[in-house]
Amino acid sequence: MFSKITIASAALLATSSAAQVDEWKKRAVYQVLTDRFAQDNDGSGACGNLSQYCGGTYKGMINHLDYIQGMGFDAIWISPVIDNQEPGYHGYWGRDWTKTNDHFGSSDDLKSFVQACHDKDIYVMVDVVANHVAPVGNDFSSIQPFNSPDHYHANCAINDWGNQWQVENCRLADLPDLNQQNDWVRGQLKDWIKNLVNDYGFDGIRIDTIPEVPKDFWSEYGQAAGVFQMGEVFNGDPAYVGGYQGPVTALFNYPMYYTIRDVFGSKQSMYGIKNRYNEEGGHFSDIDALGLFVDNHDNARFLNQYNDQKMFANALVFSLTGRGIPFYYYGSEQAYAGGNDPQNRESLW
Repeated sequence: MFSKITIASAALLATSSAAQVDEWKKRAVYQVLTDRFAQDNDGSGACGNLSQYCGGTYKGMINHLDYIQGMGFDAIWISPVIDNQEPGYHGYWGRDWTKTNDHFGSSDDLKSFVQACHDKDIYVMVDVVANHVAPVGNDFSSIQPFNSPDHYHANCAINDWGNQWQVENCRLADLPDLNQQNDWVRGQLKDWIKNLVNDYGFDGIRIDTIPEVPKDFWSEYGQAAGVFQMGEVFNGDPAYVGGYQGPVTALFNYPMYYTIRDVFGSKQSMYGIKNRYNEEGGHFSDIDALGLFVDNHDNARFLNQYNDQKMFANALVFSLTGRGIPFYYYGSEQAYAGGNDPQNRESLW
């Protein structure tokens, strides 16, 4: 009886996952940095210091959902929502997993935002981090619930990105590296993501720093979330990136991102796209579930590297019509041209 139940449950989970993927394949995603998209009061004037909070809120986003929907987007990817160490406007310096970031509004404001999106048939994808915490050195007392040294790997730096042990066990940008092989840490992270999705009604999650965590963890984490997952593997090698499709439902197509820059930015042959897709066919289980994008918050904008608005428009058209789920970075519609982080994280008002 137990084996029959287990098999039936596994089959149901697989069917549910496939349905989620199929639904997301029909969507076009608009990426926002919550702090940079819209203020409560429609403030004017560009943000003076892009390394600090600029004042964007959930209420501000609610007020401008028609702007997003009017461009044809029916899904939104928002910044991580947990409490951050100052000045973590971006959301990637998690400090307290039991609280939300009150710079963006209250937890009720977040719930209202998700509900407002659903009222307009807009999916919401929330950014999440399970690899690291805020830059606190070796004093973890302010990090909740991960406040003990045994919750982390040893303090070492990643100085060889070809060494997978280093990638998984050492610190990225000196951010304390959570030890997912610790059963308690593993359980806390899985419980947190399950509760986050259930409490706020998110339709999908974008997962930061996928290769920095062992693959077996991601399979369990995705099951706990119970929704569509889009993972970040910041690497241009299809063989390497493709190895994570399975543990994670879908991935951003970073190999194609670099090809897009070559073809539309450096004006190389369009055969580069065909050849890239052919190569990816041997490494990805589902190319149509990959995230296709031209710009994001981690890279200098296209127009900063290639001052050619016509080719930028062509690249955007390809990202919206090529194989994969289109992701469109806020500000692209206004030809923003910011450089490396944080200059590519401009305020939209």
